[in-house]
Amino acid sequence: MSLLELRAARVRYGPLEALHGVTLAAPAPGLTVLLGRNGSGRTTALRALAGAVRLSGGAVVWDGADVTRLPAHERARRGLCFVPDRRAVFGSLTVRENLELAHAGGDFSPALDAYPELRPLLARRAGTLSGGEQRMLALSRALLSHARVVLVDEPAQGMSPTVASRTYDLLRDLHACVVVAEQRLPPGLRERGDRTAVVYELRRGEIVFAGEAAELPTEGQTASPE
Repeated sequence: MSLLELRAARVRYGPLEALHGVTLAAPAPGLTVLLGRNGSGRTTALRALAGAVRLSGGAVVWDGADVTRLPAHERARRGLCFVPDRRAVFGSLTVRENLELAHAGGDFSPALDAYPELRPLLARRAGTLSGGEQRMLALSRALLSHARVVLVDEPAQGMSPTVASRTYDLLRDLHACVVVAEQRLPPGLRERGDRTAVVYELRRGEIVFAGEAAELPTEGQTASPE
């Protein structure tokens, strides 16, 4: 069953149209991957689901209800967590303070269990962390949010292969609708012959492939337009 959908979605940046009537559905629970190179529209599609950009046409549907006009902060109140590729942490606050903001009760031990690399960094200001460490912190905050919908732009950016693999295991195990945007299919999904992750590949604002991760053509093969 799909929880979050784009229906014939169009997005314009001035005179340029970034999405040309994109339709996709993300199941819940489940992992959906939006693939595409820079300029393909994958990040715009993710931001449209989050309410961070306005549609010029089409609709965003959540649990069967049209939420196209619902602002991003209202979607957040309803249980949507959006982790952008940049500025995803509060740089002037410490790692501990970032985690405390994500969990009002103050128990952020699950985040440190997921990313023990953060434990010795609790007193550090988040802005001084490496790119990979900031992604771990941003994902930790998302894990603590217990959101119904988790949207992440390039979740494993700057991470080592081992930590990146662990990150995808964590995202797959969430009992939520999880949608990520990536330039390439995470290796673990293809190596496992994954038939649970839903994949949409975008090129120039249009979907050229929709199916399971195991069905995605390897690089060099041509995906047939939908």
